Amino acid sequence: MGIVLALGAAMAYGLSDFIGGLASRRTTPWPVALLGAIGALAGASVLSLVVVGDPTTADLLWGAASGLGSGVGTVFLYRGLANGRMAVVAPVSAVGAAVVPVVVGIASGERPSTLVAVGIAVAMPGIWLVARVPDTAGDDRTGGLADGLLAGLGFGVLFVALGQVPDGAGFWPLAASQAAALVTICAIAVALRAPWLPTARSELWGAVAGLVATAAVLMFLLATQTDLLTVAAVLTSLYPAFTILLAAVVLREHIYRAQGLGLVLCGAAVAFVASG
Repeated sequence: MGIVLALGAAMAYGLSDFIGGLASRRTTPWPVALLGAIGALAGASVLSLVVVGDPTTADLLWGAASGLGSGVGTVFLYRGLANGRMAVVAPVSAVGAAVVPVVVGIASGERPSTLVAVGIAVAMPGIWLVARVPDTAGDDRTGGLADGLLAGLGFGVLFVALGQVPDGAGFWPLAASQAAALVTICAIAVALRAPWLPTARSELWGAVAGLVATAAVLMFLLATQTDLLTVAAVLTSLYPAFTILLAAVVLREHIYRAQGLGLVLCGAAVAFVASG
């Protein structure tokens, strides 16, 4: 069940990124990120009110810490994609989101089986390849490595912190996570003097992306409560594969040879983890 939930989280994250990416094409990404955070907070709050739970102060603090990571990851990912080279920022952030929980999980005593370990090893290059977009001619943007590393670290913190919330805490830690992410995005946007207030109707799709992201975070949380953090985090980090597939099916975007190889490796990683 943990594997199914983690893959569901990856699919939801992929769909959320696809919706948010389409909305960002018509405007700047900051208002979309803001409305996404608001939509995610609304969805998490409804879940918290409907599902009974008994969170401790520590559970809420872990939720807030995960939101801090989510906010930082989102901010630096968007800044990197806007100002740096997408071919650097996207794969570095995606792999970082998987590596951080794996390191923390193993350091805390998790010991995946041999097949699962092989699946994790295969997933890393798969995530890199599927998230990497070939440089286009005339793209004179440089850098992006620092933003990609910070984004990956932020998303890794999201996964690690949320993985500390135990079963029975309900979903108030999830609401705390989304609230902290919203505050973090606003604070960094103000600090960077980025135009973050919504001005266009198309930006409302960001709220839809946020609601879908809430489903992703929910499934990831449940996955960590039924399986190893390393397994849940790596499988959830396969989300770029679903974004690429959606773009190919809906927008008829071309899948490059390296991305195709990445998709094959991602599929193999899922098979190894499931077999283990």
